Amino acid sequence: MIDKKFIGAVLPKAVLEIEKGRLRFFAKATGETNYIYTDEVAAKTAGYASLPVPPTFIFAAELDADTLFPMMQEMNVNLERILHGEQKFSYFAPICAGDTITVESKISDIYDKKNGTLEFIVKDSIVTNQRGKRVAEMRSVIVVRN
Repeated sequence: MIDKKFIGAVLPKAVLEIEKGRLRFFAKATGETNYIYTDEVAAKTAGYASLPVPPTFIFAAELDADTLFPMMQEMNVNLERILHGEQKFSYFAPICAGDTITVESKISDIYDKKNGTLEFIVKDSIVTNQRGKRVAEMRSVIVVRN
């Protein structure tokens, strides 16, 4: 069983520069067809400062910072036994190419089901831009199969 002492644990901050090429690649990889995600003229015509991030991009970008997996190893979680259970995003302002975002995350809950056969790690994150403005919040649920 995952020790509940990790509830409230704060992960290292992840600072991520939002780059146009990475946004275009992500949009293509996820099958996004709206031109605002790949064509800067279309994005600016739609009112964005530059290419906006596709809806789930900040989750993938946070993974690149590799802040979660070291914490899970500290929690003695077998990384071969995890599944991505749930993801929720709330956006408060656009995030665009050229922005630098900071993701601050913490473990907000740990619980189990089926007598410990499944354990759940809930991670909540706050995303701010280079001006310190809160632009998004995320919630991730990681499932550990025992």
